[in-house]
Amino acid sequence: MGHKDKNTIETGTARRWAIDAVMLAAMGVLLGFLGPFDSDSAPIGTRYSYWTICMLGGGLIAIALDERLAHRLPVLWKRVATISMLATPLVALFVLSTQCFLFGEVLRWPVYLQLLWQVLPIMLAAMTVRALAWRRLPVRVEARTIIALPLPEAEAVFRRRLSAKRRGARLIAIEAHDHYLKVHTDAGSELITLRFSDAMHDLARAHGFRVHRSWWVAGDAIEAVHWRRGGGEIRLLDGLKAPVSRTYSSRLREAGWF
Repeated sequence: MGHKDKNTIETGTARRWAIDAVMLAAMGVLLGFLGPFDSDSAPIGTRYSYWTICMLGGGLIAIALDERLAHRLPVLWKRVATISMLATPLVALFVLSTQCFLFGEVLRWPVYLQLLWQVLPIMLAAMTVRALAWRRLPVRVEARTIIALPLPEAEAVFRRRLSAKRRGARLIAIEAHDHYLKVHTDAGSELITLRFSDAMHDLARAHGFRVHRSWWVAGDAIEAVHWRRGGGEIRLLDGLKAPVSRTYSSRLREAGWF
């Protein structure tokens, strides 16, 4: 992966975390206004601080778990429920620590058990809002909406390496085989002598994704992406299938494929 792609992914990830933090803080302000669980008896400044801290800290704990386990939980409602339940014990401990700091309470087991049942519904609500908010984003950043880029120019250097029969064909994927590359097109496949890293350099501006250490796929050749136990498989035109590794999955996720 080039430095530009890596920087783009890191920027996108930081942006997601920033947006998540803003959403959580807004939920904290709302709960501070509503004052649930008898918190309305606390001074207004303390109440708003308490709920904002709890929602930010607790929400980020849940989001960290979600980022780790998202690939294993493709079904949205199962993902929200599972992450919320797994995060609740840790979040309840964080909330109890916040209460001790702000209100001078003592860490006690009965209070912690009571907090579990208070934290769980709030986690469910917060993670549901977050999941639905991010679920709508692919409509705006869907990879297939930017195919209008000058693809022939972006692929021109690489295409000159192909035989005359396939030089003008539709590029589907590139597969590394030792010191050779197997180039898949809609006019068939062929082997060329080229390092995979050199091919990635040639295709740096092309509309496509490196999905594995030995696979690159054209963006407009993707039909579906499926995750299986932390890894994945991508279905391409003409029935071709390619593996998707966790290392190179970020750009596919940002493009809205899963």
